[in-house]
Amino acid sequence: MSKENPTAPELFNLSGRVALITGAAMGIGHEIAQGMLEMGARVVCASRDKERAEQAARALSKLTGGEARGIKMNVRDESEVDQGFKQVLEFWGRLDVLVNNAGGAPDSKFCHLWERRLADWEYVIGTNLTGVFLCTRAAARVMMPRKAGVIINISSIAGLVGRNRKMYEGLEMRPNLVDYAAAKAGVLGFTRDVAAELAPYGIRVNAISPGGIYRNHDPEFVRRYSEAVALGRMGREGLDLKGAAVFLASDASEYVTGANLVVDGGFIHFK
Repeated sequence: MSKENPTAPELFNLSGRVALITGAAMGIGHEIAQGMLEMGARVVCASRDKERAEQAARALSKLTGGEARGIKMNVRDESEVDQGFKQVLEFWGRLDVLVNNAGGAPDSKFCHLWERRLADWEYVIGTNLTGVFLCTRAAARVMMPRKAGVIINISSIAGLVGRNRKMYEGLEMRPNLVDYAAAKAGVLGFTRDVAAELAPYGIRVNAISPGGIYRNHDPEFVRRYSEAVALGRMGREGLDLKGAAVFLASDASEYVTGANLVVDGGFIHFK
């Protein structure tokens, strides 16, 4: 920030900056991409599915009036990650913000720890943790010469607390499994250490840990979950996370690194 006494709107302004957001075709990634565009950034939406990434970018450009591009990037594939970052530089010649949002788990039935397959564990760790490493490494290589940059890793409250399985009893939905919790906890440890390593290069690294986001869940689950939240509700898709991401991407958080911003309505503290 060059201005000595910037106003609050100036601190949050992302004009002139380029952000790459993985898993941006839907959900949290799409919401964060919208927030970045609304604050003036140019955004690259990455997804394993090129068509969906490009569709998301077109929709977001139309909605916000900003500049968005879509690219294919499987974060578990080292060559695709390297090619994706090369494309970002080809588009706009710079990268200011990386949001490591891509994640998830295979769509399988609930099973206990003692029933979990090694193949599922490896897939979840690869997508949610190894992918964060590959993208962060690529971003660091781009940002270090400029001595500036922001990396935001999307973790989860699953990496902070064990899940009470009773909340799911009698319902068709399942809780996140042990591999997902392990990966998201790993993201937090990774965030802290990389923040320390990259701080001398002017690169800030932080995490966001969302709580449960409402996506047409079973009404009984919504009731049970909401009772466990201090604010008495689930998170709102499209509303409750983009402000947190914009804050960490902008100069408003210029003195923040190695932090984990928990956006869960008080779930982990409400006992």
